[in-house]
Amino acid sequence: MIDAETRTPASAFASRLAAKAGALAEARGENTLRQRARDPWRWRYASLLWPLFSKG
Repeated sequence: MIDAETRTPASAFASRLAAKAGALAEARGENTLRQRARDPWRWRYASLLWPLFSKG
């Protein structure tokens, strides 16, 4: 049987996961609005293409 130990509590993992999910949802919403407006510049924003890797 595999036994694993973590140095950080599970709540820290859950909060990081929730923050990533929030960033993805925000980028998805903005991308949807720009898509409906037929904004061709939406492909130029790194925050919309890679929401987990961009700053801000």
